[in-house]
Amino acid sequence: MTDTEHDGSDKLTAGRLRSYLQFLRTNQKFRRFWLATIVSQVGDWFNYIAIFVVLTDLTGSGEAISWFLVAKFLPTTLLGPFAGVVADHFNRKKIMIICDVLRALVVSGYLLAGLDSQVWLIYMLAFLQESAWTFNHPARQASIPDLCSKEELKVANALFGASWSVNLALGAALGGFVTAWFGWKAAILIDVGTFLGSALLVSTVVLRLRPRKKKEFSLSRLTGVPAFLEGLQYVRSNSRVAALLLVKSGWALSGGILVMLTVFGEHVFSDGGRGGLSGVLYSMRGIGAAIGPFLAWRWFGADSSGMRRAIGVAFAISAVAYLLFSQAPNIFIAGIFVLFGHIGGAIQWVFSSTLLHLRVEEQFRGRVFAVEMALLTLIMSLSTLATGQALDAGFSPRSIVVVLALLFMVPGSLWWLYLIRLDKKNKQPV
Repeated sequence: MTDTEHDGSDKLTAGRLRSYLQFLRTNQKFRRFWLATIVSQVGDWFNYIAIFVVLTDLTGSGEAISWFLVAKFLPTTLLGPFAGVVADHFNRKKIMIICDVLRALVVSGYLLAGLDSQVWLIYMLAFLQESAWTFNHPARQASIPDLCSKEELKVANALFGASWSVNLALGAALGGFVTAWFGWKAAILIDVGTFLGSALLVSTVVLRLRPRKKKEFSLSRLTGVPAFLEGLQYVRSNSRVAALLLVKSGWALSGGILVMLTVFGEHVFSDGGRGGLSGVLYSMRGIGAAIGPFLAWRWFGADSSGMRRAIGVAFAISAVAYLLFSQAPNIFIAGIFVLFGHIGGAIQWVFSSTLLHLRVEEQFRGRVFAVEMALLTLIMSLSTLATGQALDAGFSPRSIVVVLALLFMVPGSLWWLYLIRLDKKNKQPV
């Protein structure tokens, strides 16, 4: 496939609401798949806000929240490569259903952990919950191109990005208020129900069966090592795939920002909050992420080169927005800067995913997206842990956000250097 294949010739136009409504109306398989994702994501944000409040009550430590996020991120780093192999070699629909049911069972365990004040059990359950998600994610991502045409991929990825963002805004706000008014246990029960609902919806989706090649049995093949190494070789031989694979990891250098949203909401802008103000900031994050890709497609175009340029601008937007957030005098102004910060984050997320879907061959999709997420979560874990330790060491929340904001400029600068090099290469005579 060439880099510009299908660019600018799509019947559906990225950035126009009518195209998204038309796509959902005419593509029943994708619509069910998309609805399943929405259901589980809304519950996830109920989960986050509820656990943040429980940990704050039990420990009063910023590092405790960091360790919870590390427990959520670590499984993808450890299990991601193997999960990608599983997604490329087994029935992806069955993988997603099993993972949703397992997550429902694990999340119900938070009720016991919170009631018995078992912080260690909360961390263990977070690890198990994210382990199931680690196998769900590459199977889900690898299935998207099988549910739509290449011409529809931009619209499909935009819908997933927008729905994730709206779910974040809605789920975080509702999660914050449900936790504040009805207690964290109610939020956990809602999350359990959403995973079961997602499993039911996925079971109704018809996915194309992929032919399975018979291979000689061996212990090394059972572990998935040869398939994983094959995937690494594929990435090494495709420099553009490798560059796109690292985009989200670049944003993750400043991943401690997510801890700071809770800290600003519950401590900087309030005195011992109960989830409401954290929910406001997470909601603004979701709103910004929802509108980011649509604005970028209008400003930069929907072709591959336009999306690559937009990724570079997105890093700068996030850096400036969070520098301003660090000095915000109140929750309202802070929320506006969070919105702009995640306009940038959504652009690089949706556009890098779209470009990978267009470029990566079907038999390697699971492994590529699994490795991408493994690198992302490893770097996010380190950033999150360092942020929590800085808080407990006595550094002011505002100064920590300044450092995190400036870190966005590192991957942003490297991305622009890559684009300059790519532009020179494309201009060379054949």
